[in-house]
Amino acid sequence: MRTLHVIGSKQPGGAEGFFVRLVHALRAAGQDAFAIVPPQSAVAQALAAEVPRTEIRMRGHWDPLARMQMRRVIADAGPEVVMTYLGRATRLVRLPAGRRPVHVARLGGYYNPRQYRHAHAWVGNTRGICDYLVRNGLDAARVFHVPNFVDPPAPVTAQEAAAARNELEVPDDARVILALGRLHMVKGFDVLLRSFATLPDRDRDLLVILGEGAERESLESLARSLGVARSVRLPGWRSELSPYFALADVLVCPSRAEPFGNVLLDAWNHRLPLIATRTAGALELVEDGKDGRLVAVEDSADLQRALTEVLGATAAVRLGYVAAGHAKLTARYSRQSVVAAYDALFAQLIAGL
Repeated sequence: MRTLHVIGSKQPGGAEGFFVRLVHALRAAGQDAFAIVPPQSAVAQALAAEVPRTEIRMRGHWDPLARMQMRRVIADAGPEVVMTYLGRATRLVRLPAGRRPVHVARLGGYYNPRQYRHAHAWVGNTRGICDYLVRNGLDAARVFHVPNFVDPPAPVTAQEAAAARNELEVPDDARVILALGRLHMVKGFDVLLRSFATLPDRDRDLLVILGEGAERESLESLARSLGVARSVRLPGWRSELSPYFALADVLVCPSRAEPFGNVLLDAWNHRLPLIATRTAGALELVEDGKDGRLVAVEDSADLQRALTEVLGATAAVRLGYVAAGHAKLTARYSRQSVVAAYDALFAQLIAGL
């Protein structure tokens, strides 16, 4: 099967990371998957060299040159399925219905369905998103739920772990709280900082937030005003996360909104206890008290209580969270199951023409 995957964003993020993982996984499973990506984008740099791709600058959803270039690539390459990710790529691709290629729009958020209505089928990575699309008028028979997956973590050598520890200046006896994502208000890192500042045994603790974004200066200023700047690390984006997970004692996702939350899978994947706010994604993925802890959105006191509980829990309790989370990851969010679901979906849509 020949499939084309199109994304228009240049910066790194959850959707962009999943795009790369899925294209790699489909090719590893024998599918002839190729890509259209913006030049000099995070996705273009992350795709393996052997992945065929065309680089097209997409200046917006209205860009007539990009639309013409995509039309030419699709006509020349002859894919059976074109899957678009996020709004810009989806709105630039316009294909006639009832014949190949099938246009599948993948949604990882509660976006305006009018921007996606022209696609032939829609994939939501949570059941909540799928229900939202149907409630807003899309044909339920062509709305499909396929979740995300994360790749197995890379093994971490003693040298890599030591390098990460030295880079972040982590004391040997420190308890490390890890968070990651864009430094944006929606991610709630300011709430996490306020919670961290009130931990009862904070002198032992270190907060590491991996990511970059417009809120860096604001977060650094807040850390100083709270008196915790010496115990907070903001090292920026890192392409290889495993050494930092290996240092951590708990992973926190303090988002104000999170439609799915790949970071939740990252915690289970790296066998870390997880604390997340009660966003739409976390409520669908996490069972509070079994495979993680859920706290109120934008409630620093509730988050502090959960942090105190998890950091102070016995090894048996922490291992219980880890085992349950990893079991759920294996059963529902494995690379094999997600690739099989996409293979089956593409075959079904092609057969229905």
